[in-house]
Amino acid sequence: MPVPHLNIRIVQRSKGNSAVAGAAYQAGEKLFSEYDQKHKDHRRKQHEVVYTEIMLPTNAPPEYADRATLWNSAEEVEKQWNSQLARRFVVALPREVPLEMCPQMMQEYCQEHFVSKGMCCDCAIHDPDPPGHNPHCHIMLTMRAIDENGKWVPKSRKVYDLDENGERIKLPSGRWKSHKEDTVDWNEQYHAEEWRHGWEVIQNKFLELAGSAERVDMRSYERQGLDIIPTVHMGAAVSALERKGIETNIGNLNRDIKAANRMMNAIRSTIKNLRNWIADILEATKEAFAEMEAEKKNASPDLSNLLRDYMNLRKAERSQWSRYGQQKGAADDLKAVSKAVVYLKEHELFTLEDLDTALQGVNEKARAINADMKKASARMKVITGIQNAVADCQTHKAVHDKYIKIGWKTRQAAFAEKHKDELTSYNKAYRTLKKHGVDLNVNLDALQTEYDGLKATHAELAGQLATVKEELQPMRDIRYWVGKVLTPEQAVEKKPEPKHSVTERLKFEQEQKKQQPEQKSPQHKKQNMEL
Repeated sequence: MPVPHLNIRIVQRSKGNSAVAGAAYQAGEKLFSEYDQKHKDHRRKQHEVVYTEIMLPTNAPPEYADRATLWNSAEEVEKQWNSQLARRFVVALPREVPLEMCPQMMQEYCQEHFVSKGMCCDCAIHDPDPPGHNPHCHIMLTMRAIDENGKWVPKSRKVYDLDENGERIKLPSGRWKSHKEDTVDWNEQYHAEEWRHGWEVIQNKFLELAGSAERVDMRSYERQGLDIIPTVHMGAAVSALERKGIETNIGNLNRDIKAANRMMNAIRSTIKNLRNWIADILEATKEAFAEMEAEKKNASPDLSNLLRDYMNLRKAERSQWSRYGQQKGAADDLKAVSKAVVYLKEHELFTLEDLDTALQGVNEKARAINADMKKASARMKVITGIQNAVADCQTHKAVHDKYIKIGWKTRQAAFAEKHKDELTSYNKAYRTLKKHGVDLNVNLDALQTEYDGLKATHAELAGQLATVKEELQPMRDIRYWVGKVLTPEQAVEKKPEPKHSVTERLKFEQEQKKQQPEQKSPQHKKQNMEL
């Protein structure tokens, strides 16, 4: 089924990123960066690039159709050390849509949401080996608008504050009070929601054109109203280990979460079907008793009586069977129904309304267990993230410390470019630790102990969920038997007698003989008297 993946991030100079390098990577090309006077060579990715295109707004100069010209110009206009150079998207393409239709899909999406708003758009479709397993598209967007003369517009402008008389306000320093206003609103958070929804719409359009019944929903499970535990993003490194058959904490956690979700879906589906069936039966019962006394009009059928009627119905179905078949079938039915009656008495279920109330209780119990599993899974995800972040920080700490100690800005920039991946990994891991309020001195042993405890709790909750699922089986059997009785249009179905083995029949006849008292014939009695 389609994967609802859309990742957005900003290419920032403060993190050592380069717009030219990003464009070279996604296009699988070799481009020269005028900012640092270096070639960005990513031709090793060329084998997986199946389509590239640069889409320009109306005011953009024609020379921006050249990738190197566009992104060198976008970097040249940014003078600050911490400038935002470009916006990057990575979107998963639905495998149900043929790859030859994807360029048109990307063109429609980018034109509507980006190019028509004034952004220059550079997109590239990738289909890495093995083909068809992970088709995706990279999109790079400019951060500044272009005026009618083809020049880059400033990202913000100074606006003077005015008093109630419309006059400028003078500060004690002698300057006029002012503030900055963005010239475009592309960085506003609500646009991310629009872009995600737009990608959902265009995917579903092309899924329909491709004749696929699948549809994608970009909303989170919570927004969709689905009571599903979300899995943890594994990333490229963990995915590579899993493909090699090497188990990881994240992989094991995701497998446990998927198993719990499958079990919860089965429970939820069973409860829904049973409750719908009970509602239909109760409605039918009210109609059937409409002409009876008022106090009996809304009476719910007694389950024990309905099961007894089921036994009689089964007896009628076996009227044409052999004596052995009738006796064995009656014995089997009596055993199953007796077990159901004991279950009803133990749980004090006497009517269909009682059964419906019991189902509500089972449903609430399953939801409570599922909520606890969600909580445990979320904490396990946090612990795993902290453990991985500490490992990454320790791995790249030497490189980061050396980078910090470099005093010359030019040498520091050259060192950052050379060790870009290590520094990026370190900074990302460091931010993760800060996000969770810990540092490199966090007690990893205590975290692992907590993780092991949560894992045991998760397994215990999964066992409780399995028990809940087993509790539903007697209710499903009772539903089937009672439904056979209460469905008025259903006639008695004459089923053929099943085949019985000779050994089974002989064993049954021997048991019947043992139960009958031994009787002597009159002839034997007369002979004894003569003796």
